[in-house]
Amino acid sequence: MRPLTFAVFLATAQGALAADPAVSLRPVPRGGQVAEQPVTLEPSGAIAQPAQSAPQKAAKNKGGLFSSLRPLFRTNAVARRGRAQRQLLAKGAVCGDVAIQGERLGRVTGKLRGCVIEDAVRVRSVSGIGLSQKSVMDCGTASALKTWLEGSAKPALAKQGGGLRSIRVAAHYACRSRNNQKGAKLSEHGKGRAIDISAFRLANGKEITVLKGWNAGRYSKAMRRMHKGACGPFGTVLGPHANRFHLDHFHFDTARYRSGHYCK
Repeated sequence: MRPLTFAVFLATAQGALAADPAVSLRPVPRGGQVAEQPVTLEPSGAIAQPAQSAPQKAAKNKGGLFSSLRPLFRTNAVARRGRAQRQLLAKGAVCGDVAIQGERLGRVTGKLRGCVIEDAVRVRSVSGIGLSQKSVMDCGTASALKTWLEGSAKPALAKQGGGLRSIRVAAHYACRSRNNQKGAKLSEHGKGRAIDISAFRLANGKEITVLKGWNAGRYSKAMRRMHKGACGPFGTVLGPHANRFHLDHFHFDTARYRSGHYCK
């Protein structure tokens, strides 16, 4: 038998490895693997970079300067102002709702029997709409006011003078009888469950009063939409058609009745 020299052994091993890709030392593309790319040298001896396709270029530039300008140009000062604004809103929130801004008062009592609010709040704005005077009420009434403003008042006046900006409050908590009539039952105002609204101020400074706007051709439709939309969020809704005491304002309260809402 011819002696097995190193050269013969090496030649035999190389032949076996090349014949079987599974054990070949040379990378072979299989099973979705990416094939080895050829290397090209520049005249200077540096390795030339392969040309990139359009998708590759897009992927490379995904995080570039113009891919998202907002994070790049939102300075630290702007971010700080945003955080400060959120903190102020959270600090001024009452009734567990950042849309209702004011302060918590706790228990409020009056001279007449029954004039009590167990957990009163003094509200200055609701859903971005300012109140002409800080108004004392309970959270149920504040939440009803929010529902009405967002669902009826703001949409009704959205196309008028830039939209609604504030409401004129004619009355809120007051320990008195109904319509200030001697011997009458205690008003819902005395329980912190009522608010009277006499006018609406628009973004352009225009003020629409209930007294003049109710029958004004330009505003009557919006006035009636707001009046009707309050029936639901509030238990009692009274307007110019109710009686002589409400010709110049809307009365809203959260009293509930067995027969349902009372809206007139």
